[in-house]
Amino acid sequence: MLAILPVPILKDNYVWLLHQHGLAVVVDPGEAAPVAARLAQLNLRLAAILITHHHGDHTGGLAGLRAAFGCPVFGPPTVTGVDRPVAEGDRVALDDIQLRFDVMAVPGHTLDHLAYFGHGALFCGDTLFACGCGRLFEGSPAQMQASLARLAALPGDTLLCCTHEYTLANERFARAVEPHNAALLARMEHDEACRSRGEPTLPGNLACEAATNPFLRWSEPAVIAAARLHGALDDSPRQVFTALRRWKDDFRA
Repeated sequence: MLAILPVPILKDNYVWLLHQHGLAVVVDPGEAAPVAARLAQLNLRLAAILITHHHGDHTGGLAGLRAAFGCPVFGPPTVTGVDRPVAEGDRVALDDIQLRFDVMAVPGHTLDHLAYFGHGALFCGDTLFACGCGRLFEGSPAQMQASLARLAALPGDTLLCCTHEYTLANERFARAVEPHNAALLARMEHDEACRSRGEPTLPGNLACEAATNPFLRWSEPAVIAAARLHGALDDSPRQVFTALRRWKDDFRA
């Protein structure tokens, strides 16, 4: 059976490691050494690397792993070291490990950002976070809201495999937006207990995000009301999202 594991690196990043049949795929290796150590511990051979976007905390270990394992690297053509460039609508087919991933273009955080969907899991880099979303470094609010809407339309039981442990901070903002959201309050209690035990809050699932993540809840009356207080010009999803993202940029719990 396919196993999906988060490998902690840097301050709060995760590299996702998928393995079966003695082979592995890693997503967004910001460092090489922790990934190589985990592969050795599990006695796995690296079959491929997937990259979501060009930021260094997602690509810093790429050269080292590629040199050690000689595996193909799939990702945006903007990323140095990618030898199998992919784009919207492509499919990554990894026959040795028997995995297939659909490639989705999800600009917003960066213009070259991709997500990979397959086997009940979504690897979305810094686009959608647990109870949050990425900052807009290159793309527009319209691009990010459209990207999030695409991800939100995937099945609710899809595992959310994003690449930062930002969950508790994101939940504090979500509570400011929807202080009476019972699902959110229950989630906060659960996730705080996880972190107190040193456990990751990820992966989550998209059904939970739909119930608790304000950046996907732009049609909820309470979220619309909060967005209007923070600059939304109308009740459209794009305006609600834009106001929430700007509010979050300066938010202090």
